[in-house]
Amino acid sequence: MARAGNPVETSRVRVTIGGKAFLQYAPVTIAERLGFFKDAGLDPELLDVSGGSKALQALVAGSAELTAGAFDHTIQMQAKGQKIVGVVLFGRHPTFALALRKEKAAEYRDPSSLRGMKIGVTALGSQTQFMVEYIALRAGVSPTDISFISVGGGTGAVAAIRNGAVDAVVTGEPALTTLTAAGDVKLVADTRTNAGTIGIFGGLYPSGTIYVRSDFIERNPETIQAFALAMVRALQWIDRASVDEIADALPEEWAKPDRNIFIASIRGTRDMFSPDGRFSADGASTAFQVLSTVDPQLRGAKVDLAETFTNRFVEKALQTLASK
Repeated sequence: MARAGNPVETSRVRVTIGGKAFLQYAPVTIAERLGFFKDAGLDPELLDVSGGSKALQALVAGSAELTAGAFDHTIQMQAKGQKIVGVVLFGRHPTFALALRKEKAAEYRDPSSLRGMKIGVTALGSQTQFMVEYIALRAGVSPTDISFISVGGGTGAVAAIRNGAVDAVVTGEPALTTLTAAGDVKLVADTRTNAGTIGIFGGLYPSGTIYVRSDFIERNPETIQAFALAMVRALQWIDRASVDEIADALPEEWAKPDRNIFIASIRGTRDMFSPDGRFSADGASTAFQVLSTVDPQLRGAKVDLAETFTNRFVEKALQTLASK
């Protein structure tokens, strides 16, 4: 049993997650189901919302104390004068892919073909949308020439493709493997692996992040330390576990309707999980470069990237776990 050094200020915290059943957020669920939060003295309430922007809104509004979402939001909020700080990085890249409905795939030549398409994203303003906008802008296509539609999580993306509501979706696992295995889509931009992410963004792009308001950290440092300990423990467990062990640790309904597809989706994206929870200055720089391309509010904005994350809690967690 691994515990933080001092008692937590509050054991009950609310955590919003922008699509809990996406595999990229699996470390949070694993930390819960394997008892790592409990061991650290916490009893978190995990709140599932439709997308990253919704999760951020809950944090800013005060209806959650922590969020599992995109690292992007720490940069965007700092540019708006709000201090949101990443405390654990669990996703080393976005783990989404742009998937064209098979009827549209034949017409696709390059990203300029995105002009005029209806593209489903998890939520408007989420990282899924920014990914498409970045690809489009680099191809000379204005994002205003694309219709973005909020389709929610993986099941919503699958339904939107299959009922013809959209021409393409940006979604994560296991929805992507479900759609590709059935021949419903063709992937044209894929950030589920390190290599794919570097090919699109020019470097590793930090994604899945536990982030918190800085004032909450100041008032509750031991609570954050305990949360980081549980998350780092989950990441180390995932790094050592087999694909089947990871699948078994997750809710049974996540593997429905086809466990084989679920297993395949885990196997194909193993390197999305950080092995230790650390942020890097290079990753933050890549994220800022991409965001300043697609977000007009960031062009020319002065953002201190060193203030968007801290490795303080992760480093102490790693020391604690190494001493056990």
